[in-house]
Amino acid sequence: MHGFANPKRFLSLASWLTPLLLVSGLLISAGALWWGLTRVPPDRLMGETVRILFLHVPTAWLGMGGWTAIAISSLVFLVWRHPLAALAARAAAVPGLVFTIVCLATGSIWGRPTWGKWWVWDGRLTSMLVLAFLYVAYIALAQAAEREGVSPRIPAIFGLLGAINIPIINRSVVWWNSLHQPPSITMGKSAIDPAFLNPLLIAVLGFSLLFGGVVLARMRAWLADIQADARLRRKAMEAV
Repeated sequence: MHGFANPKRFLSLASWLTPLLLVSGLLISAGALWWGLTRVPPDRLMGETVRILFLHVPTAWLGMGGWTAIAISSLVFLVWRHPLAALAARAAAVPGLVFTIVCLATGSIWGRPTWGKWWVWDGRLTSMLVLAFLYVAYIALAQAAEREGVSPRIPAIFGLLGAINIPIINRSVVWWNSLHQPPSITMGKSAIDPAFLNPLLIAVLGFSLLFGGVVLARMRAWLADIQADARLRRKAMEAV
């Protein structure tokens, strides 16, 4: 872990890993969605609307996974002062927010024929909406800290505190009387028919690879900007 905190070593790894993750993630995601949308039979209860499962569930998991990445990176930065940890947390925020918004949008579309409403203040839906607001707040806080030259410890602490919402989202359908269905996949078992489960897991893999590729691409772009600024300052100092 300490070795990859070196920006030069990180960039040498990310230069080939980023396109690999993006291309493979795009191909796997597209294949899984094609499988789920065209080859999977209609559900006995939900009919054709079940096909939104293959977009809704992966984005929900990655919305939570994005904040988990922020929390872990923030912890690494606060404890070990790794120079790339705070950058990794910031890089995960925007794709995490995008996945969360897609999750909320697809859930609303799915809820209309299932519950008869676009939105209900259900525990799972409300805690997921809170996650979207947390992302927006984190992004604004991180940008303000960079703009004002404030220590990145402040957004890192916020990233850790916001992680409290992740187990709330996960357990909301168990703790409260929820319209949302209970967990279909738990440790070691699944209530989902293999005809739906297999393309779903492949979709999760594909979107996860895309998420990782986007995070690495954002980190590389920021590091390039930092290096360019450093070169400009060095040239300015030499000119003086």
